[in-house]
Amino acid sequence: MLRILLVADAFNSLTQRVHTELRARDHLVGVALALGDDLLRGRVAAFRPELILAPMLTTAIPKDIWSAHTVLIVHPGPKGDRGPSSLDWAIYEGKHEWGVTVLQAVEEMDAGPIWASVPFTLAPCGKSELYRNEVADAAARAVLLAVDRFAGGRFEPEPLDYRRPDVRGQVRPYHGQWIRRIDWSADDTAVVLRKLRAADSQPGVLDELYGREYYLHGGHGEDRLRGVPGTVLAIRDGAICRATVDGAVWVPQLRPRRVMGGPPTFKRPATDALGLDLPTTIPEVPVTPASAAFRDTWSELRYREEGTVGYLEFSFPGGAMSTRQCRSLLAAFQQAGARPIDVLVLGPARDFFSNGIHLNVIEAADDPAEESWLNINAMNDLVEAILTTTDKLVISALAGNAAAGGVMLALAADEVWCRESVVLNPHYRLMGLHGSEYWTYTLPQRVGATEAERLTREALPVGAREAAALGLVDRVLPGSAETFWISIRRAAAGLAGSPELVSRLVTKQNRRAADEVAKPLADYRSEELATMRHNFLSAGETYHERRRNFVQKVRPTRTPPHLLSSPKAR
Repeated sequence: MLRILLVADAFNSLTQRVHTELRARDHLVGVALALGDDLLRGRVAAFRPELILAPMLTTAIPKDIWSAHTVLIVHPGPKGDRGPSSLDWAIYEGKHEWGVTVLQAVEEMDAGPIWASVPFTLAPCGKSELYRNEVADAAARAVLLAVDRFAGGRFEPEPLDYRRPDVRGQVRPYHGQWIRRIDWSADDTAVVLRKLRAADSQPGVLDELYGREYYLHGGHGEDRLRGVPGTVLAIRDGAICRATVDGAVWVPQLRPRRVMGGPPTFKRPATDALGLDLPTTIPEVPVTPASAAFRDTWSELRYREEGTVGYLEFSFPGGAMSTRQCRSLLAAFQQAGARPIDVLVLGPARDFFSNGIHLNVIEAADDPAEESWLNINAMNDLVEAILTTTDKLVISALAGNAAAGGVMLALAADEVWCRESVVLNPHYRLMGLHGSEYWTYTLPQRVGATEAERLTREALPVGAREAAALGLVDRVLPGSAETFWISIRRAAAGLAGSPELVSRLVTKQNRRAADEVAKPLADYRSEELATMRHNFLSAGETYHERRRNFVQKVRPTRTPPHLLSSPKAR
């Protein structure tokens, strides 16, 4: 067991992944947010690490720290790649193969000896989705390999040498807006998509719409709509569709460019951000979930069937679910539930399952407290519909991470299956909320009252294997997202065709009826919402401040106490 200190700009998805992987291997793990050299020196002195790891860091570690400790930096590029925009360049240039390298901190950035390097294939998706999937998987393997080599005490890291045939990277400059700029009159759809995807989710592509400057976030192809390049052709699910010289692309989110001296801006659904500037002549072009499943177009919802198994796929940017999105998913779930199927599988193809209510939409609302109330009730309506579906088995399939109400949404299903790389955050406390989505019913049922209290109080990420050991999830499946779904389809078909299906449904109906007699779902809901309403409306509550800081990316002034030292996974 090693004492390992993680140093990161934020406790983001990759840092959480590394955190759970190291704890699962019995290491004592602490976290230090990079909030200044002096604070970091104090944190190092207090924690006394044997090894320092930086999973996500954009600033240099002070020389007095890396000269006294072994400091390993995770760089999202292959051997020899250097610079602050590694993934941006890889996506922009249309690379097929990339890598993650763990190297030792030295005076020159990204130039230290190499402890591990793991290659991966770039999927055709946005940077943030790539980061949470292929990059995270490769980084986890590279970190564990480097840690094992460090613990062994005999490994000699490889000096960076561009003469070696396996060192194919290069020094790359910052990927600025002058490179990202879209020329709508000349760039074809493939080029536009690469530029948009290389900027997702930060910093976005700076552009102009209706006389105002916005950063464009996200990019998806469109197979039918065509028009004058650069013009907005249609809207759907909060996104706008813009014509290219040979097709069109969908842009789901916009962020207004901040005015000097003005308040911070943040990402919102594109149609919300444009507001009254969006001409009323722009048509809304809907697509049904069943049609979207077989098209190359933007849709938050897709539905298809294989035999007596239905697959309801939902994909919300950043995993956040607004009031509108909750209601849309509820309607799609009810439609799927009316179909002659035996098993219904819920979940996105690759990225976030769900992170609960949409804090950005709430922050932008005229009355954030009222919008919070509407949003949490819409989430509850969706969860209740899943909980009360007793004529078929419902499976939550988590190919990606989930947090807060998103975890509780998953727990509403009969079974929860997740990919082994998934990280769960089954708590609300860090946002100053008690939480709802019937968690006081589902979470203790799965893990027991004591564990439910601990998970929500400690507010630490839980890896997939630990979640299975706790009973939080039912199956953990290895491999990539594609491999995961192959396994899901096979297992779901097996359930639908099993001779035990009828008896399982009868058992489910009897259990739900008995639970309702013991304590109605309405009572769980009313108790949770009474506390949530207090969180939303009462003076002295911290929710609104915490939400605002989260949305506006206000940096904390210290590392949160719950991250200072984490015990090994249970």
